[in-house]
Amino acid sequence: MMNRVPLSAHPAFYDDSLYASVTRLAHRTPAAVDSVISAWSEYGLGLFAVLMIIAWWRARTAGLPQLPALAVPAVVVLAYAANDALKSQVAEQRPCQVLPVKPLDPCPALGDWSFPSNHAAIAAAAAAGLWGIDRLLGWVAASAALLMAASRVWIGAHYPHDALAGLLVGAVFGTLLIHVAKRSATLFGRGRAPRQVSAQ
Repeated sequence: MMNRVPLSAHPAFYDDSLYASVTRLAHRTPAAVDSVISAWSEYGLGLFAVLMIIAWWRARTAGLPQLPALAVPAVVVLAYAANDALKSQVAEQRPCQVLPVKPLDPCPALGDWSFPSNHAAIAAAAAAGLWGIDRLLGWVAASAALLMAASRVWIGAHYPHDALAGLLVGAVFGTLLIHVAKRSATLFGRGRAPRQVSAQ
């Protein structure tokens, strides 16, 4: 039987009822739809890796600086690290551990903290990084990040405020870090000595 945190130890959040409503709706939704959402929640982050590769290829073929595109994975890793550090400090239990609901997916173990959502933060950081270097791919990634955040609530892994906070953390860190990467690429380009053309 799954261990739960006593309800008396659970702080009441403003979106408890919204989380419970979404969870109940998920159980009334056709199984095929739930399966798609669960698969997206589990494996959807792979799409962002594909978009990063496409961003690098588009920069390369267009003759643009490739450093910002190559920096996007590092941006995502740093944003994840910051979000995970915040998550450890807040130490908020998962809603499926403290509320009398049955999540669509298995509930994570006690101690696997909920706030902010790592999935949402990773997706938002990737979207912010891609937005900074390729607006078209940025639109695709931003839409996918919103769907990722929503899916985490749908399957019962996070409160809505966890998902929103993850999006915010990822977007802020992603925007700042890709700006640094673009600035570094500009300075690097300026600092390179012009190639000497030998006289024939």
